[in-house]
Amino acid sequence: MAAGFARDRIAVAALAVLILVLLSAVFAPVVTPQNPYDLAQLDILDSKLPPGAKSLDGKSYWLGTDEQGRDMLSAILYGLRISLGVAVLATVAALAIGMAIGLLAGYAGGWTDGLVMRLVDLQLSFPAILIALVLLAVTGPGVDKIVIALIAVQWAYYARTVRGIVLVEKGKEYVEAARCLAFGNARILFRHILPNCLPPLTVVATVQVAHAIALEATLSFLGLGVPITSPSLGLLIANGFVHLLSGKYWISFFPGVALLITIVAINLIGDQLRDILNPRLGSHYGA
Repeated sequence: MAAGFARDRIAVAALAVLILVLLSAVFAPVVTPQNPYDLAQLDILDSKLPPGAKSLDGKSYWLGTDEQGRDMLSAILYGLRISLGVAVLATVAALAIGMAIGLLAGYAGGWTDGLVMRLVDLQLSFPAILIALVLLAVTGPGVDKIVIALIAVQWAYYARTVRGIVLVEKGKEYVEAARCLAFGNARILFRHILPNCLPPLTVVATVQVAHAIALEATLSFLGLGVPITSPSLGLLIANGFVHLLSGKYWISFFPGVALLITIVAINLIGDQLRDILNPRLGSHYGA
């Protein structure tokens, strides 16, 4: 798998970019010159400085500052921490919930499968942004609330994926052999069927992380995401949106570029993983 992934230079470059983004976000308090959300470190006299400008005390702002005097580079890296943390947490939780529901529905069959799939169909019939907006309008903004909203819009994708795989796998000979050996249903599900669900789930989860980042940014841009005291990239873009026509493009532009680079890198990695883990392309990659 590693050899197949390494053959695509674009995917390798995307992985390198994503690793750099992750490291920058994780170690933001160490590598940034300023904590952008510590009011004691902000100076209103440094507000709306252009990229490359220096403050009165000689500090360099490579990406400029916003209307509150926050260093945009520091704000972007801190915003990445929020965006990535929320997206990864929501994706992992949705994956666990959807995988459990999909395993149950596919293996049990009958009315259980029918009920679960009708719920999945109902869920997927609504736009994800609409479901998230309704939930956040009811519960209010907050990091925990947006994680719950993202879980609510994501679990159905995993449930449908796992259910389809289980329907195929449970009729195969190795499952019949396990039943003949009197293995319990739990052992058959988790020791035999589940490992065959992991490759496609890995691809779906990778893509859904990118979708979760984009959705969180959209909700934050609309003012229904994370609180203003810990803004993500979406809220940073929203803060600078009103200044775009006044020539102060950098307040929205650079957070938007960071968001775009992160999402594109994750999608490129997901596309490459899909090609590698697709059995029909195994010979192409020498697998």
